[in-house]
Amino acid sequence: MNCYQTIQITDIRACQLLDSRGIPTVSVNVILSDGSIGEASVPSGASTGKYEAYEKRDSGDSYHGKSVQSAIESIHSEIKPFLLERSPKSLSDLDTLLCKLDGTSNKKRLGANAILATSLAFAKAMASHYRMPFFRYLGGIQGNLMPVPLMNIINGGAHANNTLDIQEFMIVPQGAHTFSQAIRMGCETYQTLKQLLNDRHTSTSVGDEGG
Repeated sequence: MNCYQTIQITDIRACQLLDSRGIPTVSVNVILSDGSIGEASVPSGASTGKYEAYEKRDSGDSYHGKSVQSAIESIHSEIKPFLLERSPKSLSDLDTLLCKLDGTSNKKRLGANAILATSLAFAKAMASHYRMPFFRYLGGIQGNLMPVPLMNIINGGAHANNTLDIQEFMIVPQGAHTFSQAIRMGCETYQTLKQLLNDRHTSTSVGDEGG
C-alpha cells in the first residue's frame, strides 16, 4: 500500500501573531491523522518588490492597516475545507491545489501569506509524520549539502534610517570547507567592519535586517 494514502489532514488552525518588529503575521498549524503537527509563520520584510506575490493584509486602523485577519479568514473559510476534502499526498500536490484554488498569477485572492504559511506548516507536519528532519523531507534521501550562507552586513534603503540607496550589502564566504567555517568567516567580517566604522566615528546602529 502506498504510505501517502494512509495520512490525511484532519485540521488546519490559523492565528495572527507579531513578528520581531511588532508587525502582524500569519501563523498556521496543520494537524495530520496520526497526530503529527506542523507549525509555520511567515513574517515579511520591510520592503516589497512589485513582482512579489501578494501579501494579504487588512485595511483600517488595526496595526496601521497591517493586521492579517483577512488572510486568516481565507485559511479558515476556503483553504481548510478545500484541503480536508482532498488530502494531498505530498507537498507538491498541496502547493498545486492551493495555486489552483487561488486562481491568480500573484496569489492575490487568498493571499500569499495564507498560502505559504499553510504550505510550510504542512511540510513540517509531513516531516514529523515520517520521523525525519525537516531538511531531509525537503531535500530528499540523497540531500547532503548545506547552502552557502549569504550574510547581510550593511542596511540601507527601507531597512535603515540612513541615506544609503542600496538596501542590503551582502557577503558570501566563498571557499569555506564547512558550514561552521563559513559562519565564522561571515561573523568575523561583520565584527571587523563594525570596528572599522567605530574607528572612523561613523554610525554602527543596526538596521531592520541586522546590518
